[in-house]
Amino acid sequence: MAEFIRIYEDNPAPKEIKRVADILRKGGLVIYPTDTVYGLGCDITNSKALEKIARIKGVKLAKANWSFICADLSNLSDYVRQIDTPTFKILKRALPGPYTFILPGNNNLPKDFKKKKTVGIRVPNNNISRALVEALGRPIVSTSIKDEDTLLEYTTDPELILEKWDNLVDVVIDGGYGDNQPSTVIDLSEAEPVVIREGKGSLDIF
Repeated sequence: MAEFIRIYEDNPAPKEIKRVADILRKGGLVIYPTDTVYGLGCDITNSKALEKIARIKGVKLAKANWSFICADLSNLSDYVRQIDTPTFKILKRALPGPYTFILPGNNNLPKDFKKKKTVGIRVPNNNISRALVEALGRPIVSTSIKDEDTLLEYTTDPELILEKWDNLVDVVIDGGYGDNQPSTVIDLSEAEPVVIREGKGSLDIF
């Protein structure tokens, strides 16, 4: 049975954030709000938790394309090769915001991602997700939770999310209704930006 924890986005309670971060640290799976859809995440360094998410999503861990949720851009150099000034300016303009940027990975990626040439970086404009990352002390690996209903695509009601995911995860954070539009995905790993998926984030950042 998953814990159902109410956290307010305007002012996330440090005690509740710490509680969830401790669960992540111990290998727990957490469903949490972002500035787009609700995400399923775990500690970036916990192999067992990563394998669990891969099983749930029906993919091989080595082939999974998940995002790293960061609190800000200060951790970028931990996982991303040095980027040029124009690229950094795009990131500064767009983040925090509803974007996933694909960037060239470096040699410091956690062991389960060592073979990856690129990494998806997210800095959501959501106080709960950023506070969780800060409390954990490292990024959360994240993937969107899809709905089987082709009309809905994404579940936005935390209580319905709990109903569906109760036996699969350790915590569902109720951060209010989520959005039903995913992030805009932009590949910045090559010379020219390439839009992979147009979502909530406007393309006016270029």
